[in-house]
Amino acid sequence: GQLIVGSFCKALEVIPRQLCDNAGFESTDIISALRRTHAHQEDGKWFGVDIINGGTCNTFDIGVWEPRDNKVNSLAAAAEAACVILSIDETVVNPRSSQPGDHQSGMMGADGNPMPMGNMMGSAMDAVNASKGGSRSGNLGKGVSYMMGSAM
Repeated sequence: GQLIVGSFCKALEVIPRQLCDNAGFESTDIISALRRTHAHQEDGKWFGVDIINGGTCNTFDIGVWEPRDNKVNSLAAAAEAACVILSIDETVVNPRSSQPGDHQSGMMGADGNPMPMGNMMGSAMDAVNASKGGSRSGNLGKGVSYMMGSAM
């Protein structure tokens, strides 16, 4: 349990670390100071990154507030995403693609040979039209108008 909580806390440190990096300050020193403040001061829970002067500051006193609902929703969504990722039981792998030297790109044809990726839509349309006994002519079906969408 302690390992999980520690990992979760480490993941939350990404936010102040990124703030420090974006502001051009040394994130390691500021994160260390922030940890000390949170652990040893009674009102330490209000301290955050001071992006103007570098270091830490009491964000409550200077009026930097973040709505509680935003944090709760973000944490819940992140935890849910992690649970979904961890709940995946199997990885589906194409046995043929896992063989050495079988790194061709594209789709596989009916005969098992790769098809080129180019003109996929045209090929699909040709196949559909051929199955109906005709070729792609560009003629619109009965009752279909190209410009207005109204019946002819």
